[in-house]
Order: sequence, then structure tokens, then C-alpha cells
Amino acid sequence: MQRTKILKRIVFVAFAIIAVRLFFIQIIEHSAWVEKANEQHTMLKDIVARRGEIYMMDGDEPVAVVMNQTTYSVIIDPAVTDKEGIKTVLNKYAKDNITADIDEIFEREGLRYYIIARNVTHTDAAKIAEEGIEGVWFQKSNKRVYPEGEMASGLLGFVNADGLGQYGVEGSLNHILSGKDGLLKTISDVNNVALSIGDDNVKIPAEDGKNILLSVDRGLERGIEEIAMKHIDSTDASSAAVLVMDPNTGEVLTMANLPNYDPGDYGNVKDASAYVNYTTEVPYEPASIFKNFTFSAAINEGKMTADTEYYNEAYTVVDGNQIRNAEQRAKITNQTITMRDALYWSLNVGSIQALKFLGDNKDEITATGRERLYDYYYNKFRFAHNTGIELMEAEGFIWDPHAEIYGLNAAYANMTFGQNLSATMIQTATAFSAVINGGYWRTPTIVKGTIENGKIVDFEHKDLVREQILKSETSEMMREMLIHNRDYKVKGGIDKKGYAIGGKSGTAQTIVNGSYDDDYEQMIGSYIGFVGPEGELPKYVIMVKMWGEGAALSGQEAGGLFDELSNYVIDYLKIKPSI
Repeated sequence: MQRTKILKRIVFVAFAIIAVRLFFIQIIEHSAWVEKANEQHTMLKDIVARRGEIYMMDGDEPVAVVMNQTTYSVIIDPAVTDKEGIKTVLNKYAKDNITADIDEIFEREGLRYYIIARNVTHTDAAKIAEEGIEGVWFQKSNKRVYPEGEMASGLLGFVNADGLGQYGVEGSLNHILSGKDGLLKTISDVNNVALSIGDDNVKIPAEDGKNILLSVDRGLERGIEEIAMKHIDSTDASSAAVLVMDPNTGEVLTMANLPNYDPGDYGNVKDASAYVNYTTEVPYEPASIFKNFTFSAAINEGKMTADTEYYNEAYTVVDGNQIRNAEQRAKITNQTITMRDALYWSLNVGSIQALKFLGDNKDEITATGRERLYDYYYNKFRFAHNTGIELMEAEGFIWDPHAEIYGLNAAYANMTFGQNLSATMIQTATAFSAVINGGYWRTPTIVKGTIENGKIVDFEHKDLVREQILKSETSEMMREMLIHNRDYKVKGGIDKKGYAIGGKSGTAQTIVNGSYDDDYEQMIGSYIGFVGPEGELPKYVIMVKMWGEGAALSGQEAGGLFDELSNYVIDYLKIKPSI
């Protein structure tokens, strides 16, 4: 009897404790326990936005050169997922897609969500699902596919493992291509399957990225890359870059950086320099190509014409520095010659003479001459500025006309022929377009529009500039002088008849170990020119750059590449000759 009473009391106390605890759980702590329950049964899932694809023109039709392939990410809950089971399955079906050391992931305390594999194919994802491992689910995603292989890789860039665009168009226009992920919040069962019940369900749809249409012509890009690689292989060059653009609109039709890499296997490169777009991101000293801009400034200011004469000596001395002409032929040395001849023979003394003319003193470089040249270089041609093209850019450098440095006049003398400054290829080609298109500086562009529902939609270009910086007469005179530069080649049968083809070469000393290579063992060769029917404004500008470590490249090698490219562009784009 006594034992029965004691047992009743124990049961009564136990029920009392349970009742009190239930009271606290159901009444006092109700909200907290509901929140914990929701945490265990609420599924938060990103709805991945579809990344926009990238198109190029193929004649008059857009064609995709960067596409998406549906893949899956494998996600685990380390608190419930069987470590050895998932390790075995992933090694069997997705070994190359695993993102981390599985053992390390399971050692992290409190971890409930981890993407353990990415870019798994639909077939392999289905096989993993069939294994029925608890706490494993899948997220649909997109893998970037580059159907053209290595073509235009320096322009296009790539998408990294985290889905972020890197370098090129993928990087600079990532904010347009990537879109915005959505969110799904819903109640799930024990297998993490979404249920249709629940007042707190949330679904925010993803905003897909836009499809971007580039102004680049796919066939032209591929053909030019093949020609350029042939010239790399036949010279000491290890690299080359080529720009083709419409000087009347600013549209870029080709932007080649060679050699290429595979953006679908972007990790398989020697170093990150393989990703660099040398046409927009790397300033260099273009050398005598800059004589075009010095001569244009002096002509535009009314200080000289193509027929203005000066006495050409083998060298001139500025701030105690002797600056020599590369050409020392008897018929032009220690002779009175024209500025047309100075550009034809690419005479450094001649471009320095143009600077003297700018300063209203035919014998000396003056502060006025420096100021005027700076005004044209910096304000009108916009060197040392970003051009505004829709890509990553470097600004480059030019000296201020009143910089407090020793030998400022010598620095400006060298700037007249493209040394002691730096500019990118896109800056140079854009400025050159203004020289030969009637005098108009236009913002260059690589984006033609977007593709929406299969139709081309004009792209909203911001801060576009169209400004006349040179008189049309100046531009006409410069075109005539540049065509004259190639007269001897036309006679030799290199350039096609019925076309106006003009250009200028540049051979630049490079800085090796902190100073200019006076032994000329490493140089960069450049050439810039235009093509079009005789008697009309040029249709296209072509700029070529060739270089290599320890390679003495000159404007001659670059000019040889231009020769073949100019004829190829005429044929490919079906430019009709003058009648």
C-alpha cells in the first residue's frame, strides 16, 4: 500500500512537470518553438538567373559565340548526409566537378548547406539522385560554352567557377549578362522536397541576363586571326594584336589578341597575361604612328602644310640630347625637303620641326608649342583618357606641358614621334579615325545591341561623343599624305587598284630593366592605315601591333601584316573599287 502511494505521487509529479513544460512550450515559448520548427522544414533556394548569351554578326545575321549549357550543382546538408555515401557517389559520377575536400566539409560544426559539386551534367545528376542519399538536392545552373573555341578569347573573356564574368566582355558587361537571381522560400518535407502549403511561401522570380550582340564580325575575326598567326609564325614575334574599326561610326569589327586561349578551359594557361586584352588594357609607346597626330595639329593650327619646307639634318639636339633620323639617305639629309617627305621617310627631326612650327618658332621648341601639342593630344585626341568603349581600359600617359622635370623639351620632342608617352591601341585607332574621317572624334563601341525574342534591339550607349576636332581640309591633307606614304607599294602591286589605301608604320624602342634598349634588341612594330574606294572617305581603319620578348620587331613586319589584312578586308567586306 505504501509503495502504491509513493508510485502515484511520482507519477503525479512527473505529469505535473510535463504539464508545466507543455504550458511553457505551447504558451510562453510558442513563437520560439515555431521558429525552430520552420527552420528545420523551410527550404530556401536560389532561383538562378539565366546568363545572357553573346552574339557576333555573321554578315547581316547575328550568331551566338557564347552560349549556356544546363548543368546542376549538388548541394548537401552535412548534418544528415552520409559522408562516405556521398563521397563514393560523387567520385563515381562527378569526380571532376567536386568543389572542396569532402572530409573537411563534414568537420565544420553547424554547417547545414554546402555546394559540393558544380557543372554536373543532367545525366550524372540523375544518377546521383537515384542513389537516394538523404540530405542531397540539386540546383539547376548554366555552364558557359564557347562553340567557336579559342576565337576572340581575349575579347570575350570567361566565366569562373562562381559564375562571375572575368576579363573581356564577360567581365566588363557582367552586370548586364548576369541578370539577378530569384528566391524560393517554402515548406519542405524530410527529404527536402518543396510542399505547396504554407502561408509564408515566397517566390521571387529570377531576372535573366540580356543577350549582347557585338559589332564584331565573326568571319572577319576568324580570318584575321588566322592571317595574324601565320605572320607570328614567320617572324620573331610571339604575340600580335589587330583592330579593325569603322572610322565613321566607331564600331569595332575585329579585336584580335594572339595567341588565344580556350575560355572553356581557362585555367589551362601559363599565367594570367593570357587573359589580357592588349588592344584596350595595355598602353605602350606606338612610336612614329604618332607623327600623324603631331602633323595634324600643326596643319590644323595653320602653322604648316604638306608642302611647307624645312632644312633636314641628320639629327637635332634638344636639351643636350641628340635625336637622330633613322633614315640618313643623301637625297633627304642636309637638304631642304617638304613636310610631306618628312612623313614619307618618317623623320624624327621632321616631327620635331612640326612641334617648332606649333610654337611659332621654326628654330626652337617653345612653351606655346608644348601647350598646343598637349591640347591636341590630351583634349582633342583624348590620349591619357578612357575612350568609353564597353571594355576594361587603361588610360596611358602624356607629359604635362609645364611638368617640372629635367629635359621637358626633349620629352616633348620624343612625344612627337610616339616615345616618352603611352597609349592603347583603341585610343590610337580612335584618334587616327578622326585624322582621316573628316576630323570627327567618335566614341568607339564594341556593342551593337541586344537580342530580345530573336530580334535586335538597339543598345543604350551612354555618354557617346561625336565632336569635330580637325578641319575637313586638315583631314583631307593628311589622307593625301598617308596615301603618298604607300605609293611605292601600289606601284609594286601590293595594294589593290581602285582603292585609296594609306598608312603609317611605327618602330618603338622598349624599356628593358628600367631604361630604353639602345641596342635595339627588343622593339615593338606597329602599323595603322585605312582602306576605301578612291575619292571617298575611308571605310575601315586597321591597326596592327607585333611584339615578343627579346624580339626586334619593326614597322616593316607590322606593315607586312597590314598589307595582307587590308586586301583581305576589301575582299571579305566586298568593298567596291571606284569606277
